Order: sequence, then C-alpha cells, then structure tokens
Amino acid sequence: MEKEITPISSIKVQDFDDHEVNLLEKYKGKPLLIIIYNNQCLGCTGRAIPLAYEYQQEYPNLQVVGIHSIFNKKAVTEEDIKSIFTTKELPFPIYLDQNHQVYDQFESEGTPQWLLITSEGYLYRSIFGSQLGAQNRLMYALDALCAV
Repeated sequence: MEKEITPISSIKVQDFDDHEVNLLEKYKGKPLLIIIYNNQCLGCTGRAIPLAYEYQQEYPNLQVVGIHSIFNKKAVTEEDIKSIFTTKELPFPIYLDQNHQVYDQFESEGTPQWLLITSEGYLYRSIFGSQLGAQNRLMYALDALCAV
C-alpha cells in the first residue's frame, strides 16, 4: 500500500548496545531508504537486502538503513543480524525494532516494508514486498525522490 507524503516526528530504534537512536536526527538532511525486515523472512534476506545494497551503490546521496523488526521476546544480537551475510559485515547500518514498534508505527503490511523518507523528514512512499512489482514501484519512487 502506498501512502501520501506525511510528516514524521521520529523513528526510534535501538542500536546493538541497546541505545535509543532517532533515525531522523541521526541522518538529518539525507533522503532515507529504510527497509523494515526480519532475518526469518526469505524474501527479505534473499531479495530485499541485496536490492537495498544495490540501491545504496546506485544512489550516492541516499542513506540506506535496515530495521530488523522483532516479533517475539527473544533477544537479537549483532551476531544474529550478521549471520545472514557472507562477509559477516553489515552492508549498511542496521538497527533493532524491539516489540515491532516501528513496524506498527508505519502500519507495515509485512516484511519487507520499504519506507522512503525525504531529506526534510516526510514519508514519501511506503511499499510492501520484494517481488518484481514492488521492486518496480520502489525503483520509480527512488528515481523521483533522489531527483529532487
């Protein structure tokens, strides 16, 4: 589901040291591509994460950020997050969404959920999925967002 441009006051997540981070403050002035995902989601790990990395390379002014949404009470560590990557290094910054609060904040339809945030802190688009149709919508939205 795509939504209208909406102002956002904050996007609060935790880093791996359990410190709260407001992504809008941390990456102020940059357009953001946020991927809300979960390591258990095969579409996320097999298609969406590699696609997010490609977009990071293709759009140098864009900041890609991953948010691992946690749907159970089990603690997730940095090693758990890195376990899906062959190099054991993060391809872009990844944060934790305890109790899926950011997932709920943006009324996500599932994972992966893509959020495109303008450099002024407005939600430009919210796109669900990793298959070809979602990838096409995401590409067109990124072209428009990054052309501004």
